[in-house]
Amino acid sequence: MTPRGTVGVERLDGQAALQAEDAFTLVYAEVFAEPPYRETDEEVAATFRRFRSQARKPGFAAALARTEHGEAVGMAYGHPLPQNTGWWDALTEPVADDMRREDGRRTFGLMELAVREPWRRQGIARHLHVTLLRGVTAERMLLNVHPESAAAVAAYRSWGYRKIGEARPWQGADLHDVMLLELR
Repeated sequence: MTPRGTVGVERLDGQAALQAEDAFTLVYAEVFAEPPYRETDEEVAATFRRFRSQARKPGFAAALARTEHGEAVGMAYGHPLPQNTGWWDALTEPVADDMRREDGRRTFGLMELAVREPWRRQGIARHLHVTLLRGVTAERMLLNVHPESAAAVAAYRSWGYRKIGEARPWQGADLHDVMLLELR
């Protein structure tokens, strides 16, 4: 049965996202326990140690979807990539210097976007993405997605992202597709 009712999405800055960390954790832990991710409690805890640091970065933005009763059903967050980002170093094949040039404003890194299973296929992910984009002044958005997450890959492609390479975003990670969305 698909949940019905109103789902609202709000954009949050870093401070507000930190105050709503439990909601972000609930969504993340549930979604990323599923295949192909199968994240453990320890991996979720590590993600949210990084979340606390990321939320304090300049330009951090988040979007949180909740039901009319306040239940968290989806989330997205990210921040502009700093000049010294290691994101480009994780690619299996190098890209041109112009592609990898960062200045702290050029590229917004979409760190996470997830919707809990009962609320999928209702446009919530797209609404989260659009809400997150509001106020982003970067030229482009960059993300990593597991290629076995077919629905996510299809959604990103339908929103205009294109695959620019593959990466292992952290030590021991599966190979992920690196996708880019031009915003200008």
